[in-house]
Amino acid sequence: MSLPARVATLIVAFLAFAAVVGFVVVHYFLASTGPPTEDYTAHVTPDTGATVNVIMQEAPQTTITTDPDWVTYFIMSPQTHKWVHTTNFSVPAGSRINVTIYGYDGCTPLRNQVWGRVTGTIGNHMLVDGKSVTQLNSWSECTVAHTFAIPALGLNIPVASPTTFAENSNLCSVSPCTPSSPHKVVQFSFMSPRTPNSYFWQCKIPCGLGYLDGNGGPMQTIGYMTGNMEVVG
Repeated sequence: MSLPARVATLIVAFLAFAAVVGFVVVHYFLASTGPPTEDYTAHVTPDTGATVNVIMQEAPQTTITTDPDWVTYFIMSPQTHKWVHTTNFSVPAGSRINVTIYGYDGCTPLRNQVWGRVTGTIGNHMLVDGKSVTQLNSWSECTVAHTFAIPALGLNIPVASPTTFAENSNLCSVSPCTPSSPHKVVQFSFMSPRTPNSYFWQCKIPCGLGYLDGNGGPMQTIGYMTGNMEVVG
């Protein structure tokens, strides 16, 4: 190979390498580090037993992203009161956390009925459309869509779903969902730990359709069916 040809080859190789490095830098170092964290700590003094109200919804799809067929959670911004596509939120330490989840997805049988039990809440119960319940049996009835669980706190909430065939045939088709679509309202309360830390939460129903055992895709992606609760001191 002649000298000019070798030089040209080296230049092409260098430019290709530079392009790869540039892609890595832009997409992995300079790009967003992930979904935002909705801050529920403003104007609340930690460790005072103050009350914080966290509002979420789970939807059967994510039409605002490049993965429109993925199930997902949304969190309502306490500042703008608009739905944000994230599963990260922060709460003050030593506070009462009141959570409302709007369940818009259809019912899915639990693989293990242990996830149908309400645990870790104040009063050891939750409200479904205002009715107090301690367990949902998804094997005998069409009652559960997803779960909200923080394993480190022993917290598990089976998120109720629309129950009738007509409702499950007419689920919300555009996310975030609106109150006109069939849904259930789930409410519960728990005390945040007094020690600041990051607490991982997730859905326990394998709902990643098209993935091995249903545990891929949205099930393992922050911003969809798993996230973090930051406890701030």
